Amino acid sequence: MLWIFPDLETLSRAAAALFVRQAQRAIRRSGRFVVALAGGQTPRRAYEWLAHPLCRDAVAWEAVYVFWGDERCVPLSDPRSNARMAWEALLRHVPIPPDHVYPIVCEGDPASVAARYEAILRGFFGETPRFDLVLLGLGEDGHTASLFPFHPALEEPARWATGVETMDPPRVTLTFPALNQARRVVFLVAGSSKAVALRETLQGAWNPQRWPAQRVRPIRGSRLWMVDQAAAELLRGLKPASSSASGRASTRVDT
Repeated sequence: MLWIFPDLETLSRAAAALFVRQAQRAIRRSGRFVVALAGGQTPRRAYEWLAHPLCRDAVAWEAVYVFWGDERCVPLSDPRSNARMAWEALLRHVPIPPDHVYPIVCEGDPASVAARYEAILRGFFGETPRFDLVLLGLGEDGHTASLFPFHPALEEPARWATGVETMDPPRVTLTFPALNQARRVVFLVAGSSKAVALRETLQGAWNPQRWPAQRVRPIRGSRLWMVDQAAAELLRGLKPASSSASGRASTRVDT
């Protein structure tokens, strides 16, 4: 499913509302809500909206558990840290128990960091990393999380987390075996610089080595793309629709 919004602000408000709905449903179903957050700049505004009283007060934060889809191997104090961004925009503003927050702590080489994070995930989930919600972005090159074109991590068959040492700075990322077990995966994509990657990922030939986000296909869950008009400008064959679940989307399309 693809929802297209006029701009990043509208997209962000809708993404925050979706987070709230997913949290409420998960907590009613199982007593907890387990989410993997995205880094980068696109989700920041959605996190800020989640910290707004209208959203904040609608979530039972004591039942929320937070992980990350990927992280740059920098200290938590570094402005490039995904965990720091989420802390500044959201987590410090909501009453979530500190021991419910699981950042990727990059102390040591990426492979060791990934192994420790996978051990945390396996201790939390058991046999299957069943996130209630995974938020992801899309890079201009088609990467998502820190799964980059033609990188060996794309073919990882079993591990839930792996190091990506070829980047500067190096990274740690969840793998497709982990991401594709989620109940719901939501991509947040904004800006015309993402238009080619979005078109090729959604409408291009199947080539996940070149466009890694194509491989995010939940096995027992759903996938939703929430994008702004600028990112969607190169998509073909879109038909306007009157509304979406947020009531603010300009187009809603099955993918």
